[in-house]
Amino acid sequence: MGLLYSIIIGGIAGFLASRFMGSSHSMLVNIILGIIGGFVGNFIAGKLGNDKSNDGLVMNLLISVAGAALLIFLGRLF
Repeated sequence: MGLLYSIIIGGIAGFLASRFMGSSHSMLVNIILGIIGGFVGNFIAGKLGNDKSNDGLVMNLLISVAGAALLIFLGRLF
């Protein structure tokens, strides 16, 4: 269930990050970036000391949007 939850939150985060960053990629690419960004964001948050056991939906969504926005930004550099 955790993986499915992460994929759904990542998909929503990819959509939101694409709107926030003004991404010109297709919707499918943005959703994939959101899913990967969710994993990247949670990894970085874990390294910064974020205890995932107390996180709610909003915090997971914010972390995933930040990770997806970071990936969109890095994608623009290349």
